[in-house]
Order: sequence, then C-alpha cells, then structure tokens
Amino acid sequence: MIPTSTIKTTYLMTLHAPLENPQRISSELVIYNVKPGGWVRGPHIQGEIVGPSADWLRVMPNGTERLDVRVSVRADDGSYILVQYGGRIVSAEQMSRKNPPQELAWHDGFYFFTNPLFETDSPKYGWLSDMACIGRRVASSVEENNCFVTYEIFAVS
Repeated sequence: MIPTSTIKTTYLMTLHAPLENPQRISSELVIYNVKPGGWVRGPHIQGEIVGPSADWLRVMPNGTERLDVRVSVRADDGSYILVQYGGRIVSAEQMSRKNPPQELAWHDGFYFFTNPLFETDSPKYGWLSDMACIGRRVASSVEENNCFVTYEIFAVS
C-alpha cells in the first residue's frame, strides 16, 4: 500500500531531566523522580523543570519498557507548563527477536520514542497545548548517581 499523505516534523525544544536513583517498586515498576537542574530549551521556549516531576517506568511482559511521565516546567516568564508523555523503550537486541521492519529508527541501540502533550493557559506558550508531538531520546544514563534523560521534541504536521 502507498501512503496518501506525508508527515513533517518541526523542532520545538530539547528537554533534559537529571534523575534521582530509581525507586524499584517491583520487577515491573520503577519510579524515577526528577532532580533539580532540569531544563527545556528551544527556539521559542526556555524554562526549568520543577517538582513534582517523575517517570513511572513499567516493564511489560515482553520486556518493552513503557514510559508514563509527568514533568512540570516553569517557563522564562514564570508560567507553568505540564508535559505528559507515554512512550516505548526497546533495545535492538529485544527487537531483533521480533523481526521488525528495517525502516524503524534506532539510536545507540534503542528504539526510544515519546509522545509529549502540553497543557498550559499561558498566553505566551498556549500554542503548545494544541500540538501533536514526538520526542526522541538523544542521551540517557541509568548509572547510579548519574541518571538522566535528554530528548529532542518535535511538532508533527
């Protein structure tokens, strides 16, 4: 089948979140609280990540990790923006056993994408509330005392 449309993306921002060491609730659930020092930066937005902000990472029965994230951003003008996203983390090793299409995007051995949604009543940043977006991990670490994740976020049109 041939697609009848195309999808274009426009860079919105980079989001960087330093994370506390994980709270291992069970073999299926890990919570990562965001530490102070996180930020968002882009051509039309600047801000810092503030509490409460965390990721409830669930390991699915097939090994895929499912993200459930809530991040509070205080923008440069003092307004607050809620960023919520789900997503998937799958290692290349896991995926190779599932025979995926060759076209899937991998970065450093992972398929690691999010679908951010924004909510704010800020006059300056209200446009974010109407965007459909995709985020891609560009860097991360889960080493003890050095946990962080960095995404680039794009609007989809």
